[in-house]
Amino acid sequence: MDQFQIRDNQNNMMRRAALASLSFLLCSSCYVGREYVKPAVPPPPAFKELTGSDEWKTANPSDELLKGKWWEVFDDPQLNKLEELVAAGNFNVQQAEAQFRQARAAAIASHSGFYPTVTATPSINQADRGSGAGGRGFSSTFSAPFGATWEADVWGRIRMVNESSQTTAQVFAADIENLRLSLQGTLAVDYFNLLAADMQLDLLNDTIAAYQKFLTLTMNRFNGGVASKADVTLAQSQLFTAQAQATDLAVNRNILEHAIAVLTGQPPAALSIARGKIKAVPPQIPVAVPSKLLERRPDIAAQERLVAVANLNIGLQKVAFYPTITLSATTGLTSPNLQNLLTWASRVWSAGPSASQTLFDFGRRDAQMLQVLAAYDSTVSIYRQLVLTAFQQVEDNMSTLRVLALEADQQARAVAASEQALQLETERYKAGTDSYLNVITTQTITLTNERAAVTLLQRRMTAAVNLILALGGGWDTSAMPTKDQIKAPEMGDPNNHTIAQPVVKSATN
Repeated sequence: MDQFQIRDNQNNMMRRAALASLSFLLCSSCYVGREYVKPAVPPPPAFKELTGSDEWKTANPSDELLKGKWWEVFDDPQLNKLEELVAAGNFNVQQAEAQFRQARAAAIASHSGFYPTVTATPSINQADRGSGAGGRGFSSTFSAPFGATWEADVWGRIRMVNESSQTTAQVFAADIENLRLSLQGTLAVDYFNLLAADMQLDLLNDTIAAYQKFLTLTMNRFNGGVASKADVTLAQSQLFTAQAQATDLAVNRNILEHAIAVLTGQPPAALSIARGKIKAVPPQIPVAVPSKLLERRPDIAAQERLVAVANLNIGLQKVAFYPTITLSATTGLTSPNLQNLLTWASRVWSAGPSASQTLFDFGRRDAQMLQVLAAYDSTVSIYRQLVLTAFQQVEDNMSTLRVLALEADQQARAVAASEQALQLETERYKAGTDSYLNVITTQTITLTNERAAVTLLQRRMTAAVNLILALGGGWDTSAMPTKDQIKAPEMGDPNNHTIAQPVVKSATN
């Protein structure tokens, strides 16, 4: 057989190997994964609190819902400044971003499964077989082989692994926004609680000043023989009690200020918040129809992506019942001397497919299939429960805001009435027609009503923040990075703090 016949035989073998590879590629339509269908959770046609109430109006599709910087609806520059620090400064958010980058890297790595693995293992081997009749048996072998191994994705396993890793990265992206939204909501609640504490302190300071004047008045009346010593001690007791209450407020305020500092990524000593007050009642918050809520909550979006991953796991488990087909090829040069290594005669190659299949595992794969099916059902149940809980949270906070608005109006009338009663009692006491005990009782009622009004305002602001959080804080699924966007270089930048953030649009615009 001459050199040309040898070369033709080698070419024929290579063509057969190529045809085998092509046949495996054509079989890639044998996808055994299960088609994904988003779990159905029929939403109610409308929120219960929207029905028959003038307090809330359903936002039309053309209306501007909350977008991006949702906290700007409260029109508080100090709050705006603090909220901006959470996304970039909070270390829990940074941890979540790092976890996303890990998931992103895993998604990129899984994509390499579509391509062959190429190796090179050059070597020099020397051997001495000892002395014999023909002299010493010393030999050398020089080789420069290259190999390639590729798993034919006949059943879609590699595709499912790749899709699963990309979907998992989407879960982490939604988790970032869910955490960010939660922390920003916590900061807003803490901030309004701090302002409420300042308002309570202002009330107590005004009351302390009034009590000091009454103590002076009572001592003058006692010195004049008009009031008793008991009146003086009652006035002193009331003054000291109010002072103790004012001092106690500093404890809660300091704790809230420290918590806000940590939320923004700062040590408590680095942040001081000037005293202030809640400037207005909660703003009107647009509420979309319930079906839109499924697209606007990052926690729901993350759980839905977990359902998709669980569905892919079922497909991957099905693949375990099918053989794994691998194509491998090696080529290179080998020669007993270095001078002839780069010649045509030193060439070597081999190629061919191989298949591996588990024949008996005594029910292991069947049990694993039952396991992933049960895990899928569990994930779907968590998703559906989360959706129902989201509906509940919206209803709860809408109801809370509506009822507290009515209660605040009633409390305002109570404050006005008690202040008028205090004015009348003061005049009667000064005229000597009433006892100081009645004055103290009326003063206590007035202070209690005034502080209750502040507490109601605080609760209304908290309910407003919670309603915004329940509605998703202006987020929607369009902010979640797509599977192609996950591979973009900016998604792996540690300084990128905009992953999964909604389109930033100031609420004041």
